[in-house]
Amino acid sequence: MAVATAIRGSSVVEITPVETSSWHRKMGISPIFILPDTLCRWQWNRKLNPSYEKVKAESKAWLESFHAFPPQAQNAFNRCDFNLLASLAYPNASAEHLRTGCDLMNLFFVFDEYTDICDAKEARKLADIVMDALRSPDLPRPQDESVVGEITKQFWLLAQKTSIKSAQDIFIETFDNYTTSVVEQAEDRSTHHIRDVESYLRVRRDTIGAKPSFALLHLGSELPTGFLSDPLVEYVTTITIDLLIIGNDICSYNVEQARGDDAHNMVTIVMNSMCLNLDEALLWISNFHDILVDLFQETYSIIRRELPILKTSDAAVSYIDGLGNWVRANDCWSFESERYFGQKGVMIQSTRTVELLPRI
Repeated sequence: MAVATAIRGSSVVEITPVETSSWHRKMGISPIFILPDTLCRWQWNRKLNPSYEKVKAESKAWLESFHAFPPQAQNAFNRCDFNLLASLAYPNASAEHLRTGCDLMNLFFVFDEYTDICDAKEARKLADIVMDALRSPDLPRPQDESVVGEITKQFWLLAQKTSIKSAQDIFIETFDNYTTSVVEQAEDRSTHHIRDVESYLRVRRDTIGAKPSFALLHLGSELPTGFLSDPLVEYVTTITIDLLIIGNDICSYNVEQARGDDAHNMVTIVMNSMCLNLDEALLWISNFHDILVDLFQETYSIIRRELPILKTSDAAVSYIDGLGNWVRANDCWSFESERYFGQKGVMIQSTRTVELLPRI
């Protein structure tokens, strides 16, 4: 049986299903569920940045130097290997740009873990600290503030050295939207509010952090003026984000439902708003995902065929391909790290069979 590990602020929750079967019988639910094979038709294959091991060691040591978590929680954080996510998401990046990607993924999840145990007011304070550090990285951070401020400052000072101004501006704008959405998520959590699918996607498209992550796809290359605001590019970007949301939510659902923190998850949203059981909700989500895959592939083909700027801009081509690769990267990391499935991720990736953890 699997043991799911999740960081909750300064502690680690170990969910050990010793009495899983009896719990399932008591609750009258199936002890297993099947993950849909969402990327069986996805044309991007797994690629890993060759600088992964080297840059991972650097970013890991950098983050640990802040002592953001006590040792046990830091160990759980390390097993998630957010550096692997960056190395899959940016397989062609230079070592310098990969370092920015690794540091960003680590910053994302430190901020996520800290705000996951906050109410909206405290989450807003942390969001303001992070944004102030991004906008004024040359200023010293106050001695009494959360360590997330210093982490953000150092991340951004290093990132600025190898990134162009336009990418920096887009990153700060989209990261502001991300932190604001996390505050909105905290408010939902405090009030036990479960959204419908439409309003959930509106918030989740920012809480997933995809837009600032996409800014790293062109850190050293200037995109053509107006490229990102082209309707087709905006549309395929939104589809990409929705695919990432579904991929993340179906993989994270088990550990989130076990600790009662699944209200901000597509699986729970669909079950609640459509009065479906778990298997029915996963089928609905799988069908929705298939539609998105078709829309992405159709829009991607139109962009490659009909958008004139792609004939003269390698940066634009790399950006569009980077979106497709991000979907594959997110899926691979979900199973290869220990974030959601412990040490059984690769096996589950093959069998798609997951043992439902009991709620604690």
